[in-house]
Amino acid sequence: MVCMTSTPPRWAVRAAHLCALVTLPTGIWRLLLAAGHTAGYTDAGYAAMDFSGWGAGYVLDLSLLSEAAALLTLGLVRPWGEVLPRWIPLLGGRPLPRLAVVVPAALGAVVLTVLWTPLVSWWALPHPDLTAYGSVVVGLLYLPLVAWGPLLAAVTVSYHRRVGGRQAAASIITP
Repeated sequence: MVCMTSTPPRWAVRAAHLCALVTLPTGIWRLLLAAGHTAGYTDAGYAAMDFSGWGAGYVLDLSLLSEAAALLTLGLVRPWGEVLPRWIPLLGGRPLPRLAVVVPAALGAVVLTVLWTPLVSWWALPHPDLTAYGSVVVGLLYLPLVAWGPLLAAVTVSYHRRVGGRQAAASIITP
């Protein structure tokens, strides 16, 4: 079988890595909350949020899920995003259908953009459960998430253009 991968543009590789990085500040902040640090909350606000037991598990899971989702963006610029790795039983070595990758990535970009864009106005909103310093810090930690959706969209378009033309040519050549 011929290798199906092609080289993505350098900017797309950088944007994919940035997707993985923009989730780190909020993930680390949530880990502090799960570990028992108020991390900018007032004592009353922290107690009301109940970051013990299930609450700690929730913020831990949310951090891990966010980072895992962000790391999936790397598949748009790596060979395993075009051809399934050989170690996957029954399906390994098969090319991924372009739309099976592009549609979820594009939907994810739209959802992330809609979800995180309102954070641009973070400082215009009151945050009574946060200290003044905590409100600034939390705003700064969440602000990078505003870039996640547009970065994912750009990498998705790059993937679509790069893989689309090659898969169309491959389908003409192979029966």
